[in-house]
Amino acid sequence: MTPQSKSLTPGHRRTVLAAALVAAAGVALPGCAPLIVGGAMVGGTMMVIDRRTSGAQIEDQSIELKMGSRARELSPSGRINATSYNRMLLLSGEVPNESDRKALEQAAGRIENVRSIVNELAVMETASMGTRSNDAVLSARVKASFVDAKDLQAQAIKVTTDRGIVYLMGLVTEREAARAAEVARAVSGVNKVVRVFEMISEAELANLENRNK
Repeated sequence: MTPQSKSLTPGHRRTVLAAALVAAAGVALPGCAPLIVGGAMVGGTMMVIDRRTSGAQIEDQSIELKMGSRARELSPSGRINATSYNRMLLLSGEVPNESDRKALEQAAGRIENVRSIVNELAVMETASMGTRSNDAVLSARVKASFVDAKDLQAQAIKVTTDRGIVYLMGLVTEREAARAAEVARAVSGVNKVVRVFEMISEAELANLENRNK
C-alpha cells in the first residue's frame, strides 16, 4: 500500500478537528496547570497508524510524564511543553530566566530513554491564555491541512504550537519533511515552522509500511 492511499477519511478529519478544538477550549479554562504534556491522544473512537514501535510509544509517554514532574519542580512559574517522539524530547514554552532553561535541559538529559533533546524554551513572560488558545487552534488547522494533502500521512506527524511557532515531529523521509513544512507554512496565522523530524530513507519507510499492513 502506498503512503498516499492511507489518508484519513472525511469522518476522521472531523474527529481530528473536533478533538483539537476541544483541547483549545480546555486551554482557556481557569485553574489549569501551567505545564502542558504533549502527545497524541490514543483511545476513544479513533485509532491511527503510528510509525513508532509500541515500546517507543510507551517510553515517550513515560518521558513526557517524568519531564512534567521535573518541570514543575525546577520552574514552577514557567510554562513548559514536553513533547517526546521516538525518544526525542522537545522542550518548548516559556521560562522566567536562562538558569531555568539550562536546568530543565540538564534534567531532561537525565531522564531514562531520552536519546536527544531539542530545547526551544524561550526566556520571556508566560504566554497569555489567548495566545495559548490560538496555538491550539493553529495546531488543529495544521493537522487538518495535512489530512487534506493527499501526499502526506497526517497521522505520522505530531504537531506542537507555541506562540504561533509550529513544531513538527515524526519519522519521515526528506520528501515528507519538506512537504509537511510547506503545508504548515501556508496555514494562516503560523509565524514559523520548525522541523524536529527524525529522518528515514524511502526504503525504511517502505519497511514501516509493510510492518503496518
